[in-house]
Amino acid sequence: MYRKESQRLQMRIDDFILPFGGKLSAENRWVKLAKLMPWDMIEDIYAEKFKNDKPDGNIPISSRAAFGALHIRGDGKFSDEMTVGNIAENPYLQYFLGYKEFQTEPPFDVSMMTHFRKRFTAEDIRKINEELFRRMNPPKNDPPSSDENKGTLILDATAAPGDVSYPTDLLLLNECRENVEKLIDVVWEHSKKHGHKTSYNRKKARKQYLKVAKQRKPKRKAIKYAVTGQLDYVERSLSDIDKLLLQVPENALTDRQKERLEVIREVARQQRKHAENPMESIPDRIVNLRQSHIRPIVRGKAGAPVEFGQKLAFSVVDGFTFIEKQSFDNFNEGITLQESVQKYRERHGCWPEAVLADTIYRTRDNIKFCKERGIRLSGPRLGRPKKEEIEADREQAYRDSCERNMVESRNGIAKRRYGLNRILAYLENTAQTEAAFVVLAMNAAHALRVLLRHFMETVSGRVRVVQFVGI
Repeated sequence: MYRKESQRLQMRIDDFILPFGGKLSAENRWVKLAKLMPWDMIEDIYAEKFKNDKPDGNIPISSRAAFGALHIRGDGKFSDEMTVGNIAENPYLQYFLGYKEFQTEPPFDVSMMTHFRKRFTAEDIRKINEELFRRMNPPKNDPPSSDENKGTLILDATAAPGDVSYPTDLLLLNECRENVEKLIDVVWEHSKKHGHKTSYNRKKARKQYLKVAKQRKPKRKAIKYAVTGQLDYVERSLSDIDKLLLQVPENALTDRQKERLEVIREVARQQRKHAENPMESIPDRIVNLRQSHIRPIVRGKAGAPVEFGQKLAFSVVDGFTFIEKQSFDNFNEGITLQESVQKYRERHGCWPEAVLADTIYRTRDNIKFCKERGIRLSGPRLGRPKKEEIEADREQAYRDSCERNMVESRNGIAKRRYGLNRILAYLENTAQTEAAFVVLAMNAAHALRVLLRHFMETVSGRVRVVQFVGI
């Protein structure tokens, strides 16, 4: 049973016990970040995940430790093992997690990191992200009127690739064949059959795959022949295991093994359909056996025209990044504009003065939506421009492109600095949570920079006042 605790009283750094004396520094970023985080909100979200009210059983790990560990992982671009190891070595990280004294042993097992990701959904992290933004931007005494437009909203989209190798039909089908063969071996132990387990020679099937896979540049005809051969082997192995399953108990395979078998059936169906109609598109095409939820995301970039993972629609307001839409299915980011503008109004109490986005957002509906609300949508005006407007439009387009660099830089920082370019979690919900934590960690770092800038401006302002009075 989870025991909900109040997080209103922040533990002082003087109360944290160090093994060799001394005290923590108030200038450490983890100490400052501990004051910024909405721990009460995190506690409420975490407590809702525990529906079991039985008094027996182990007491779950606190919400602060669970959330803090995931935040540390996203901030440091760590693996689960590295995260737990760093927590055991760093007293500031243990203070951030809510512990009262330093302990050299890991506070929890590495396997708990997966459970933490399951207890915080991507939607939960978005709510916490919104609260962090609200704390950094408290409502003013003179809020803008509802008919006034202020501020700028910047929109863009990016992909967060999963931890998968570049998929090919030949590689995927060979993996399917090998997995079915392993499942046949498991079911065979529960049957009374003797002799050959499959209706084909496994070594021959493997040899045919390697004959093409080992070639540096195999010809298209050879690849097609090898793919067709592996598909035939997969279909034959599925037929073999279906016959065996009729003769064994239902519990011969675990739930996970049954799920894997169904995924292989769907792959075989899709590949057969593609072999019969190569020009026909396949909806929800499976490209990875272990992560069957991953879809190809066509981006059209020079380095990676197609990425395999989840797609995220971003918005940037005052340096803070928000996830407007997150999905493993490819979507047109232009559909997120109106909802993003509505959320901007909820945060600030007014419509934005301008929306900066690329041409994919400039649909007729979006242009009409922005025009009705007095919002300037970046891009050329509709119709033939007048001579006196051409130069003004060029200058405005240049200023917009410079300002739009903000969202491009945020995308680059998220991928290079915080690891959004390779999501290591392989479950669908935990992978989305990991991507959401990357954005939250990036915003938390931005919030600390804003606080530092405000502090420096305050100090410099005091210095100027003293100098003026002295003169």
